[in-house]
Amino acid sequence: MYSSRHATVTGSSCSSSSSMADTEEENLHSQIDEIEALSSIYGDDWCVIDEAARIFCIKISNSSDQPQWTLCLQVIIPPEYPAAAPPLYQLNAPWLRGEDRLALSNHLEEIYLQNLGEIILYQWVEKVREFLVEKSKTSVPGPSTKPTTEETEAVDDDIGSSFELLNDLFATAVLNEHFESLEGVEEEAPTIAHGEPISDRRSTFQAHLAPVLTPGQVKKVLHKLYENKKIASATHNIYAYRIYSKKTKSFIQDCEDDGETAAGKRLLHLMQILDAKDVMVVVSRWYGGILLGPDRFKHINNCARNILVEHHYTNSAVSSQQWRN
Repeated sequence: MYSSRHATVTGSSCSSSSSMADTEEENLHSQIDEIEALSSIYGDDWCVIDEAARIFCIKISNSSDQPQWTLCLQVIIPPEYPAAAPPLYQLNAPWLRGEDRLALSNHLEEIYLQNLGEIILYQWVEKVREFLVEKSKTSVPGPSTKPTTEETEAVDDDIGSSFELLNDLFATAVLNEHFESLEGVEEEAPTIAHGEPISDRRSTFQAHLAPVLTPGQVKKVLHKLYENKKIASATHNIYAYRIYSKKTKSFIQDCEDDGETAAGKRLLHLMQILDAKDVMVVVSRWYGGILLGPDRFKHINNCARNILVEHHYTNSAVSSQQWRN
């Protein structure tokens, strides 16, 4: 009796394993076919960064003859794509910030949700191109950017490249959860707290904080902040967030420089040191015309730390020891 039941369970397990193997093989064939097609269609604009890790990049512009608006779409293709997970992507362009970045991200995620289980990279590329064409029609010629501060200044070697950031995201993000909030019911926008401003040589820094439990709430916080004309007009709105997933016992986290080179990753690193979780911090900087050098990072981190401590999002022991040294 026991042996018979054991045999049945084993058979079920083998059947399940076989089904999973079939799905993985189908995913791999779909990925290979898609990559070959994209390489053929886009030629030199399609770049293989790391074939083994399935990391690719494509340069996209509004026009092949006279490109004015250009960005780079980097993607990591997980083994579960396309059956059960989307590609992980990063949009790289110095002019792509704030509401433009949010709008384009929303377009890509809508395409994924409308085509669950299907390949979507071609649709993503063409949606980005469509977005750039619209930008070229509705904006002044060439990418417009906010006033720069120290974007060209050399940064510490430990900050890393966008390629390293992609790998960090791939290692820490839960791809299914990256979109799960978009598939559920409408989420409530979190309450946003505002910290005390710090001023130095006509530049002003101010931190904003909101509790977040999903990437969908992160977007709502950003939309809500950009409704404030003063915040929307800031030279930079740097942000980082960390969300702890109890299901996977890992963090979903990301950051954005918004033109202040390396500031987003520094902010995320600070939040990691302070063990901040289920929270998002945005630091607005209004540039006053005088370069601050490394002091700008000090002010960004101090603003962020102050508001995290004030709202009890830090490990108090770590926080006290870290800032005494």
